[in-house]
Amino acid sequence: MTILVFTLIILAGSLLAGFLGSMTGLGGGIVIIPMLSLMFGIDIRYAIGTSIVAVIATSSGAAVAYVKEGITNIRLGMFLEIATTTGAVVGALVAVIAPTHLIAVVFGGILMFSAVISFMPQKVAVQPRAESGKRQKWAEALKLNGSYPDARGNRVDYKVRNVAGGFVMMWIAGILSGLLGIGSGALKVLAMDNFMKVPFKVSTTTSNFMIGVTAATSAVVYFQRGYIDPGLSFPVTLGVLGGAFLGSKLLSRSKTEKLRIVFAVVIAILAIEMIYNGLTHRI
Repeated sequence: MTILVFTLIILAGSLLAGFLGSMTGLGGGIVIIPMLSLMFGIDIRYAIGTSIVAVIATSSGAAVAYVKEGITNIRLGMFLEIATTTGAVVGALVAVIAPTHLIAVVFGGILMFSAVISFMPQKVAVQPRAESGKRQKWAEALKLNGSYPDARGNRVDYKVRNVAGGFVMMWIAGILSGLLGIGSGALKVLAMDNFMKVPFKVSTTTSNFMIGVTAATSAVVYFQRGYIDPGLSFPVTLGVLGGAFLGSKLLSRSKTEKLRIVFAVVIAILAIEMIYNGLTHRI
């Protein structure tokens, strides 16, 4: 295989990864790392370093469109980034000393978790959900409540719940992001959608907004250790960025249920592969 063919294959795979990461809020690293480590036999630490660069590109590409459309809750994202960035530093420091086969097994477990989350039916937030329950004093004090446009262009108000629980979940997501080189979008969306009662589209777009900042924090550690290869990062970044822009354009006017099911099946297969290769020390 020539360098040109290799680069084109990486570019095509990264385009798909960016599209799926943008549409589902799970981040492109979910696809990038198995692709590089399983298909091409690249050391998982270099795959993680490349994935971190790709995750930053995914977040940057999708976040611009989502913020412009008024879906992203910027204030909530910036608050939760305090937890994700501190966790990312911890995870990155652990990753550079942990055995690669152990990282592969943990990553496979996260993939399987992401697949299960993707299979779960997503609730569409409506006004009664936004007004139900007791008012959260932390959300009120930090001005985390917001609104988003529905399909008809009307603004739908919502209130954020369980701020403390969501903050802890984001810290855990940050650790996994630094450890595995993924955006940990599954945990971010889960925390905002189920714990904090944020509408799903807002959870997805805010997750994309946060992913880049979290990844940039852990990227410093990987860069210092030499695990970010420009030859891999360049085509991956270009592909992921293009896929992220495409996904962001389609998300606001499309139903993602079928896409999530297909995505979950692929992720489950990759999870089994990663766990098997990790347990047999092939990674």
